[in-house]
Amino acid sequence: MSVIVTLKKGEGRTLKAGGAWIFDNEIAAVLGSTQDGDIVIVRDFDGYPLGRGFLNTRSKIRVRMLTRNVAQEIDREFLRMRVKNAWEYRKKTVDTGSCRLIFGEADFLPGLVVDKFSDVLVVESLALGIDRLKGTILEALCEVLREDGIAIRGIYERSDAKVREQEGMERHKGFIGPEFDTDVQIEENGVKYIVDVVNGQKTGFFLDQKYNRQAIRRLCQGARVLDCFTHTGSFALNAAQAGASYVMGVDASETGVEQARRNAELNGLADRVEFVCRDVFELLPELESAGEKFDLVILDPPAFTKSRNSVKNAVKGYREINLRGMKLVKDGGYLATCSCSHFMSCELFTQTIRQAAKDVHRRLRQVEFRTQAPDHPILWAADESYYLKFYIFQVVEEK
Repeated sequence: MSVIVTLKKGEGRTLKAGGAWIFDNEIAAVLGSTQDGDIVIVRDFDGYPLGRGFLNTRSKIRVRMLTRNVAQEIDREFLRMRVKNAWEYRKKTVDTGSCRLIFGEADFLPGLVVDKFSDVLVVESLALGIDRLKGTILEALCEVLREDGIAIRGIYERSDAKVREQEGMERHKGFIGPEFDTDVQIEENGVKYIVDVVNGQKTGFFLDQKYNRQAIRRLCQGARVLDCFTHTGSFALNAAQAGASYVMGVDASETGVEQARRNAELNGLADRVEFVCRDVFELLPELESAGEKFDLVILDPPAFTKSRNSVKNAVKGYREINLRGMKLVKDGGYLATCSCSHFMSCELFTQTIRQAAKDVHRRLRQVEFRTQAPDHPILWAADESYYLKFYIFQVVEEK
């Protein structure tokens, strides 16, 4: 017998607007015997059917919705349809050589991320209910890809994020199926990378900046470029390949810097790119004191906030890094700056940049505003799917 989750009167506003989550404080009753991870029917306070999703009483996100059709069975055919739709969307919108195939709620498979790096899949499962369906989804995904002549040689799981503990799940990483060489070579925008799917951050490589990396290339011919928080060198290598005369890439991770150097050699760019293992907040004042100036400064920091409680401190961090970055841009040069935190809203990020410019007496001319690549689709009403904000400015000194 189906378990029924009934909402309180006046609740479920996000769900009704198109979102995918129901929080614990929105629920009036759960009728029937169920285990965490089970599929349940969701009804409004007056009995109106709202759809089906999976329940987890250990999570603040009590139900994650899979379908608005209350009669829909969550079976292999349904999951294959979801996967097929996700793949067809990517074929139309992005270069699929390496891309995000499944982006959780935005692909109507909440809690699941699947990245494709050439012929390897990397999976991140962040919710108990989707974890139970993971095997069927991956089987269907490989089948759909095979129909287009794409053979997947291996799957690796990177479900080692701390957020799994909030779902009552253990953190886990390892092979799904046969083992394979986990240093995977990919090519993006004509730049080659070695992706370490075992030890790299998140799933091994940040695919969401693909077209933002491409956007900075036209500013780089003959330029001196500073790439801060370079990670494995992606922005720096795009700049060098686009004709920069000199690029400095900076990151606090020695592992990241070593990978960046390896990627520079792979592309024959080691003579034009210098990678430095330093704390960016410490290095930038030193460069300023030394009188250094760059034609282009790129700021791609990690998320300074992962909760609403730490937004105030994050604002200070974003303000400081943008202030320092602007000081290092020569008059008439360019600044590319971004935030990858969902909790740092576009409005707040914009306000923070504006304040930093005012503090250092710089005027900003906006070249363009961008977000994450289309393989990370933004689902309206699911605010968590919109996280990356990316600006390119011309920086002009006040005169």
